[in-house]
Amino acid sequence: MNTKKFDTVFVPTYAREGAPFTHGKGSYLFDSTGAAYLDFGSGIAVNALGHAHPALQKALRTQGNALIHASNLYFTQPQIDLAKLLVKHSFADRVFFCNSGTEANEAAIKFARKWARTISPEKYHILSFTDGFHGRTYGALSATAQEKFHAGFDPILNGFHYAPFNDMKAVRKLLRQYKFAAIFVEPLQGEGGINQATGEFLRFLRDIATKHKCVLVFDEVQCGMGRTGTLWNYQQHKVIPDIMTLAKPLGGGLPLGAVVTRDEIALCIKPGDHGTTFGGNPVACALGIATLSTVADRKFLADIRKKSTLLIEKLTALKPKFPAIEQVLGSGLLVGVRMKDDPSSIIAACRKNGLLLIKAGHNTVRFIPPLTVKTAEIGRAVAIFKKVLITIFQ
Repeated sequence: MNTKKFDTVFVPTYAREGAPFTHGKGSYLFDSTGAAYLDFGSGIAVNALGHAHPALQKALRTQGNALIHASNLYFTQPQIDLAKLLVKHSFADRVFFCNSGTEANEAAIKFARKWARTISPEKYHILSFTDGFHGRTYGALSATAQEKFHAGFDPILNGFHYAPFNDMKAVRKLLRQYKFAAIFVEPLQGEGGINQATGEFLRFLRDIATKHKCVLVFDEVQCGMGRTGTLWNYQQHKVIPDIMTLAKPLGGGLPLGAVVTRDEIALCIKPGDHGTTFGGNPVACALGIATLSTVADRKFLADIRKKSTLLIEKLTALKPKFPAIEQVLGSGLLVGVRMKDDPSSIIAACRKNGLLLIKAGHNTVRFIPPLTVKTAEIGRAVAIFKKVLITIFQ
């Protein structure tokens, strides 16, 4: 099928190819030719419960038949119930709903700066880290310390500064130069190449943020909601942020982001300071309730950890056989295989063989299966990956 003709109606922000996908079931996607693909991209970590999960289908039917949209000038029950669940299952006191991770980070920047201005008008600077990714709108883009995303869109916003990831000395140096409103960090970087923050580094950031009276923001847009084997990644390090930004799997496949935060910060915001037309949509929140209720279960999280061990062991076993593999990285079911060279040809060949994978920074291949993935499907995915490596390198 010639799919290039589809490109003519879209702004070329993506290099898409292949027949359109028509439906999904469990860990599989199916295209208009009938071909099946094992989905180890999960819509870029969105489809935590896979495709066509019964709980999501039920929530979609029920809420879709009741109320699809109401202005945020009013309450809706799904919004109330999901906010309560997020507060119950996290450190937070309050929640702000939006539509995406980018929007969540934009809101977090505003909330942090508004709070910091109550201390000093000079406290507006934002610190983030190399290889981090926080979004593509101007605030989130300015917090993203990767030049390739800035190219062609300069100048980025004033007041944003970057330090090398896991580098405490560099952070101390910047803290001597600027008055920071917030420190943004992904505790496990996704887009940047599956890079793990050390526990020591995160504890250091917590201490520094407290000492210097700035807001510590954990971006768990990709690594949150059970993805790394605990409900939130911060729980693995016993480091509690002041704000956590969420999105991707939160809406069960529909657009939904959230900022969860403490009262001290939230109560600096008054009506008119920020807003959203569609954020916290009743249908998205209904799917969010179903997703969070499922993922928060202890047995479900324990099962993720078991499947993580299996996936990492199987991928690590390939390393001695293929010198092109540098290392296997990650936690839970957010796993990366870092290659010595650009893995684009590997990812393309895997797709032709029925396996969807995603590229990340530093020549990394991301394995992000649904959290409901079966052990047999993990075995099949690694077998396809191995077959492709043999074809390319042997």
